[in-house]
Amino acid sequence: MTTPTAQHPALPERPTLDGLEEKWSAVWQEQNTFAFDRAAALAQPRERVFAIDTPPPTASGSLHMGHVFSYTHTDCMARYKRMVGYNVFYPIGWDDNGLPTEKRVQNYYGVRGDAALPYDPDFQPAHRGTATARKASDEQPISRQNFIELCDEVTVKDELAYESLFRRLGLSFDWSISYRTIDDHSRATSQQAFLRNVTRGEAYQSLAPGLWDVTFQTAVAQAELEAREYPGHYYRIAFHAADGPLYIETTRPELIPAVVALIAHPDDERYAGRFGTTVRSPLFGVEIPVLAHPAAEPDKGAGIAMCCTFGDLTDVLWWRELQLPTRSVITRTGRLQQECPEWLAGTPGAQLYDGQLAGKTAFGAREAIVAALRKAGDLDGEPTPTQRMANFYERGDKPLEIVTSRQWYIRNGGREVDLNDKLIGIGQAVSFHPPYMQARYSNWVAGLNGDWLVSRQRFFGVPIPVWYPLDDDGEPNYEAPILPAERDLPVDPAASPPTGYAEEQRGVPGGFIGDPDVLDTWATSSLTPQIAGGWRNADGTGSEDIFAKVFPMDLRPQAHDIIRTWLFATAVRSFWEHGTAPWTHAAISGFILDPDRKKMSKSRGNVVTPEDVVKEHSADALRYWACSGRLGTDAAYDVGQMKVGRRLAIKVLNASKFALSFGDVDGELLAQVSDPLDRAVLAQLREVVTRASAGFESWDYSRSLDATESFFWTFCDHYLELVKDRAYGSRGAAEAASARATLRIVLDVVLRLLAPLMPYVTEEVWSWTHDSSIHRASWPEVEQIPAGGDPGVLTSVSAALAAVRKAKSEAKVGMRTEVTAMTIAAPEGVLAQIRSAEPDLRAAGRVTGEITYAESPELIIRDVHLEMAAAST
Repeated sequence: MTTPTAQHPALPERPTLDGLEEKWSAVWQEQNTFAFDRAAALAQPRERVFAIDTPPPTASGSLHMGHVFSYTHTDCMARYKRMVGYNVFYPIGWDDNGLPTEKRVQNYYGVRGDAALPYDPDFQPAHRGTATARKASDEQPISRQNFIELCDEVTVKDELAYESLFRRLGLSFDWSISYRTIDDHSRATSQQAFLRNVTRGEAYQSLAPGLWDVTFQTAVAQAELEAREYPGHYYRIAFHAADGPLYIETTRPELIPAVVALIAHPDDERYAGRFGTTVRSPLFGVEIPVLAHPAAEPDKGAGIAMCCTFGDLTDVLWWRELQLPTRSVITRTGRLQQECPEWLAGTPGAQLYDGQLAGKTAFGAREAIVAALRKAGDLDGEPTPTQRMANFYERGDKPLEIVTSRQWYIRNGGREVDLNDKLIGIGQAVSFHPPYMQARYSNWVAGLNGDWLVSRQRFFGVPIPVWYPLDDDGEPNYEAPILPAERDLPVDPAASPPTGYAEEQRGVPGGFIGDPDVLDTWATSSLTPQIAGGWRNADGTGSEDIFAKVFPMDLRPQAHDIIRTWLFATAVRSFWEHGTAPWTHAAISGFILDPDRKKMSKSRGNVVTPEDVVKEHSADALRYWACSGRLGTDAAYDVGQMKVGRRLAIKVLNASKFALSFGDVDGELLAQVSDPLDRAVLAQLREVVTRASAGFESWDYSRSLDATESFFWTFCDHYLELVKDRAYGSRGAAEAASARATLRIVLDVVLRLLAPLMPYVTEEVWSWTHDSSIHRASWPEVEQIPAGGDPGVLTSVSAALAAVRKAKSEAKVGMRTEVTAMTIAAPEGVLAQIRSAEPDLRAAGRVTGEITYAESPELIIRDVHLEMAAAST
């Protein structure tokens, strides 16, 4: 058992939850209560460290209840692991870079980045969060560097607000182990890992078709796709052959200028005689081959489809496998190219292209093409409305286009069967909680169809650390990239020249250019274990080499929707750099749902922010709600649960005050417990410790909470009432000492069982009798609690007391009314249990007369005679 201090402050007259967050978060910060002990870690075996790969929240806007839910789960485990003796490595980072930050800066300051503008050292934005709704064209263009400075400014503000809330929620991070994904250390780590990928051939550059978001003007990776229904029409269009028209059905007639083949399934008898022949495209008269491929769908539309370069991912597949020519007309802006393509020059449709299609949006070009088809008689019937599935960038609102561009990729098994199998094996080396989440990982990896696109056409991010030499004509040699030395990282190729060049040589023949792109935010976030653990500075010899003591990490906590992105990307980087899984456990949280059972998210506009909820209900009540949910399971936002949690926290205060109101107990507590009822409650407590410990060990926080809470209410509602008179000395000093010692033992254990879940109220009560923090106390062990008691004694006596109170209630008399006689009927064993604690039952039930015992299949109280009551029950 823990040892209380000899001297402690007087118990508060009116215990309250008010102000506990401010009081104890300040104390924890001042005393470094949750600090990771680096010196001890270096001296300890790796097995005594528990390292957590904490999710760095995106610092753009505000946190919502989904964050509270998942971060509380992780914090409970961190606190539990400290109490069972681990040195807990629990860092916190902020995910600054990426599109969310850029959009926030655009909206907050009313600006947009323009790489062509020079840096203005005196620039000040016209708006700082005061801009009203405006069009993109109203945003003030500023230089790349000015834009990045504003990104830094706004993220720092957001991070301070996040930190304040996290501290108020009682999240026990070691705040000295913090990072930003855009700080020098993170950028250098990200660039170093990428350069090693390049050097080893795991990262490569390619000029190839890829998904492109025309709104955000950036390439998009497979993991960022979101399939959505999109309204459109099916158009039945005639292609021309010597023996008559061949009809296809398409939702994108504007891509007819880009068609390179018509494709049907090789087993489709309707087109067996067509394979190997050619047709002419409508309006343009370009000769097009008719080919076979098993990816064609005979039961979809006409069963034969246009292959355009590029309309969708199937077009890319056909283009690659059938070695078709590239005839792209859609540009990065989402508009058709301005110049008439060379393959259309001299065709009947060249004039149509120049006059009605050049520079048009896809929608505008579709209208022009359809009108021309109708006029030419190549449109069969009227368009049929449909809802087609289209790929969107997860943050975008327009369907993605496929354009050809030069991008960087990291090999991830999407094109290599052997590598795919190895990466699935990496996931199988991780224990997922709940276990079925591992299948989501494996299924995602198995379904990949391409490598990981890691370059992005954005401003605020980790620059790709590569330059390219220019030949005598000023053309870049992409096959001979210039790479910096690792010691020189981080670098920004757009702002500094490579070694051996001067800035004046930028962009001139014989000089160099810097890669203009940044790394995908996941390409940096996928290195959170290396960033937090100090991998870049670890050489295996220095006294500060902590990386070997925290990697592979023990825990990756995260939501299930980013298994395909953050979790998988981290596994890929760890595989390439270390040949191992980056953690041993992955704890996967569910979503928080609104009253309509929809996921809470900023984009949906249905989030509830935690600040006011904490003020109204308390951080412990909010944590109680979070801990009531299981890993992997979506949970509803439930104020009712928070009210229950607040009631529990208040009861902890009040029950603890009563248990401690008898002053210090002299001597060894355990030796003083002698009464059967006291030994019974300790026997139940042993069971609770076993169940609560098993809950944490199985990653089921709700199981631990349920076991502890259920026992605590039994303790308050029954045991306290039963022993109250005895604790005050009604049966003598020895019996009082047994009750008082039991109260202290139970309180000591229950507070520690609740401490990971409700840290504030438990710390407050603990401080009434201890100088040190409860969060540095040891987790209760069953062996520390006396054995030999019969847990059924408390159950049976509590049931008898409840029956006595029910009899009084039904007789409409007060609970202090004396019972002058009654009969207790129950099974023999239950009667024996009740007899052993009869004095406490008499005192709590105000039973002053004779008790008759009789055997019965179930417990019944009958023949109850009440003082001042004429009738008997």
